[in-house]
Amino acid sequence: QRNRMSNGTFIFEFLLLAFADTRELQLLHFWLFLGIYLAALLGNSLIIPAIACDHRLHTPMYFFLLNLSLLDLGSISTTVPKSMTNSLWDTRAISYSGCAAQLFLFAFLALAEYFLLTLMAYDRYIAICKPLHYGTLLGSRACVHMAAAAWGCAFFTVLLHTANTFSLPLCQGNTVDQFFCEIPQILRLSCSHAYLREVGLIVVSIFVEFGCFVFIVLSYVQIFKVVMRIPTQQGQHKAFSTCLPHLAVVSLFISTVMIAYLKPPSISSTPLDVVVAVMYSVVPPAVNPLIY
Repeated sequence: QRNRMSNGTFIFEFLLLAFADTRELQLLHFWLFLGIYLAALLGNSLIIPAIACDHRLHTPMYFFLLNLSLLDLGSISTTVPKSMTNSLWDTRAISYSGCAAQLFLFAFLALAEYFLLTLMAYDRYIAICKPLHYGTLLGSRACVHMAAAAWGCAFFTVLLHTANTFSLPLCQGNTVDQFFCEIPQILRLSCSHAYLREVGLIVVSIFVEFGCFVFIVLSYVQIFKVVMRIPTQQGQHKAFSTCLPHLAVVSLFISTVMIAYLKPPSISSTPLDVVVAVMYSVVPPAVNPLIY
C-alpha cells in the first residue's frame, strides 16, 4: 500500500537529506560514518560474547548491559548503512516500505533503550540502597521479565505510532529533512490538522517517558544520599564507580534527545537538526561501549 497525495499521485519513495552536494564531501561523509559504524560494531560485539561466556558476569547489571549492546547494534545499523550507501552512490532515495521499516525500527530500539536505562537505574538503586534484598528483588527470572517488558512495551508503543503515522494522508511532498526517517519528519509531510491524532499519542508517550526520567533522577538522589553516608573514601569511590558509567550513558542519551525535541523552533535549522540527530542516533551506540 502506498500513500496517496492530495493531487492523486502515490508516494513510492521518500528523498532523504543529503549531507553534501560535492562528491568529495559525500565520500568524506561515507568514510566518517563507516569509521563510527565499525567502532560501534566492534565495541558492542566485544561486550556481548564477553558477558555471555564469562559466568562471573552473569549478574543483573551485566545482563542489562548485554541488552543495551544489542539495542545499540540494532539502532546504529538501522540508520547509518542506508545513509552511507546513499552518499556512496550519490542518491537520496529510500522506498516507502524502507522508510516505514526504518522509522519503526529506530523508534522501537531507541524507546526500548530508554526503558532499559530506567531498569539499570533501578538495578543500581537496589544494589546500593537495599543490598540485602538484591538477590531477591533482582533474581535471574525477574531480570528476564523486566527486560522482556522493556522490549515488549517499546515494540507495541512504536507499532501503534508507526501505523498511525503512515495512515495519515501526505500532501507536502516526499522530501524528508533528515538523513533517516523519523516520526516528526513524516508528520511534517502530512496534510494540515491530519497529524493531530498522532500528536495526541506522542503527548501520552512523553508523559510515560517523563515518568521514567523522574524515576531515574529520584533513584540517583537516593543513591547519592546513601553513598555520602559511607564512612570511608574507598567505599564511596567503589559505589560511585558502579554508577558513573550508567549515569554517563543516561546523560548522553537524554540530553541529546531533549535538545532535539525540546529546542525552540526559532533556533531550528536543517544543519543544526542534522548535527543533533547524529548526536542522539549515531554517537551513543559508538560511545556506550567505551564508557562501560
